[in-house]
Amino acid sequence: MLAQLGAILAAVYSVVETIFGIRSRTLAGMVVTALTLAGCIPTAPPLADADPADPGAKVAGVGYRSTIAPYTSLRPTAPSSWRERNDRVAPSPKSNQ
Repeated sequence: MLAQLGAILAAVYSVVETIFGIRSRTLAGMVVTALTLAGCIPTAPPLADADPADPGAKVAGVGYRSTIAPYTSLRPTAPSSWRERNDRVAPSPKSNQ
């Protein structure tokens, strides 16, 4: 029984070694080919506009906008009558009614 198990494991190991051996050689060949061809790539074309590294290049103007401009303080205030507060926020009555 152990001899049969040993034979099966040896056969599986042989097949796996063959498959991965071929794949690893193929992969290594592809890597070498890619690295070799990478040296044949032409350089980048010149830039169409001004060089971004040029400190004298013209750029768009920069404006300032406050990020907290619409902020209003919401600190607690003295209590007031609910009727007064309601009248302050209620729409104004129409003149013909």
